[in-house]
Amino acid sequence: MALPVRKKPSQLGDFIFANLTRSFAILALASLAGIIASLFYGAWPSIQKFGLPFLWTPDWNPPMAKFGALIPIYGTLVTSIIALVIAVPVSFGIAIFLTELSPPWLRRPLGTAIELLAAIPSIVYGMWGLLVFAPIFGQYIQPVLKATLGHIPLFGKLFEGPTLGVGLLSAGIILAIMIIPFIAAVMRDVFEITPQMLKESAYGVGATTWEVVWNVVLPYTKAGVIGGIILGLGRALGETMAVTFVIGNTNFLTNISLFSPGNSITSALANEFAEAEPGLHTAALIELGLILFVITFIVLAFSKVLLMRLQRQEGGKT
Repeated sequence: MALPVRKKPSQLGDFIFANLTRSFAILALASLAGIIASLFYGAWPSIQKFGLPFLWTPDWNPPMAKFGALIPIYGTLVTSIIALVIAVPVSFGIAIFLTELSPPWLRRPLGTAIELLAAIPSIVYGMWGLLVFAPIFGQYIQPVLKATLGHIPLFGKLFEGPTLGVGLLSAGIILAIMIIPFIAAVMRDVFEITPQMLKESAYGVGATTWEVVWNVVLPYTKAGVIGGIILGLGRALGETMAVTFVIGNTNFLTNISLFSPGNSITSALANEFAEAEPGLHTAALIELGLILFVITFIVLAFSKVLLMRLQRQEGGKT
């Protein structure tokens, strides 16, 4: 009895699937290029008028048609750095507790509760920060920081001035609360993929929990940890409403105190774009958006270079 002849599989399905996925990738790149081109086109009048000094000019006076990006850039970077300084160690502690120390009955509900923080709208964080956090922070916490850290030479200048509640430090703390769920969730997930055999081997030779985490878990998951931190930093750089509520929204830079009100790129756009007159004012705001895009790109590029260097170092050790 002759065996049935099998038909040669058709290549049409593979051809359609490959070109469909390729078109999605091209669409993403085209969208990115379109965003860059539109931002550059909208900001061109401001670029022509102010040039590179726009980046370090502190003046922002729409009636006089004088614009500079120094204060929004400063506010964006300072609040994001404060958020990372607070959020990274807290997120690391949460992830370690959930993966290594938490009892099984607490692990799931605690992890779910932390993830729910990421679902809270940013405007709710902003309202809570303005109406609840800022008054308490200005009345009870800022005076203590001023009385203690404010007397340290040089470093104390960061904690001088009136304790208003709102300001750069308040905005940074609110941002930290907002990005902790993102960083902690990523860290927890990457910590969980560490092979159990590696950890049990370390425990078997007498390593403590901290030694296992520092010498086994972190080296194995460093790429994911850095990715989670960059994810949180991206959220902090682009956050708008929460920062707008608590940063103070002033375009004056009189000192380097973290208690001082300030401004950020996103809060400046949120406050002024709807009412900006067509022309130089609108172009200056669009240029702020372009600067934020460039800052985000630099952060992502730096993280990519850092990961590549870490991989090369691991290859050299091997």
